[in-house]
Amino acid sequence: MSHRLIGTAFVMFAAVAFSFKAILVKLAYRHGVDPITLLALRMAFSAPFFVAIAYGWSRDGALQRLSMPDWARIAGLGLLGYYLASYFDFLGLQFISAALERLVLFLYPTFVVILSALLFGRRITRRDVLALCLSYIGIAMVVAVDLSTGHRNVALGVFWVLLSALCYAIYLVGNGRMVSTMNSVVFACVASVFSCIGVLAHFLLVGEVSQLFRQPWPVYAYSGVMALVSTVLPVIVMSEGIRRIGSSQASMLGTVGPVATIVFGATLLSEPVTAIQLGGAALVLGGVLAITIAKPPPPATG
Repeated sequence: MSHRLIGTAFVMFAAVAFSFKAILVKLAYRHGVDPITLLALRMAFSAPFFVAIAYGWSRDGALQRLSMPDWARIAGLGLLGYYLASYFDFLGLQFISAALERLVLFLYPTFVVILSALLFGRRITRRDVLALCLSYIGIAMVVAVDLSTGHRNVALGVFWVLLSALCYAIYLVGNGRMVSTMNSVVFACVASVFSCIGVLAHFLLVGEVSQLFRQPWPVYAYSGVMALVSTVLPVIVMSEGIRRIGSSQASMLGTVGPVATIVFGATLLSEPVTAIQLGGAALVLGGVLAITIAKPPPPATG
């Protein structure tokens, strides 16, 4: 099997695995677990893997060379990009379908473009404007369908997931400097460890430890699968895939994630799929693709 073929398979697997998280969350909610308890279980199962991976991949002394400001940046980015983003996502999934959640969350590249323009003077091109318009028109179409079905609190769910996408976009904008000084897998794992600490601290402030030990067994099963298949494994596999085929190709292949979620939602959760929803999804994916595969323009001067 060729080097690029393996990379392609890795990226597609990671995209589908990440997307499957929404399905697992919705299945777990059927057993009465609340968002912060479910997130705490996910992070508790994930933390040992992240610690082991970070230790195994950093034997070259990369962690020892980090300064206190570096540790503070990693902690801040981890809490923002994995703790808050995950928490807001879990809140949103209480109110909207898994397919809509994945499409809204997939808007994060559009936020990266806007943030880069506001913070670093990145020039927004006509192509960017068209892509942004396509993406948000597509989301509006899908949201309109959900509203028409009488689902309660759809707008609230979309708000929480948009906030999750914004947090993840800020994380991506801010992690460039750190990734340039250390292995990307090590960075992601260390940032994830900090997010685990943040989630568990949050849980201890608002919940009771006994809640972690009195959940129905399916909740533990879904949490374990979520930790391994939709959290830890995709981090490693995606990193290896990007190393083989590059970030641009990986971005294009990543569009399989929302499509997979629509299929999983229809087959495993009996979520309805309409022609308008598929059309809206196509607009979102097309807009995001237009942004992610475009060459970044030079920064604005003056």
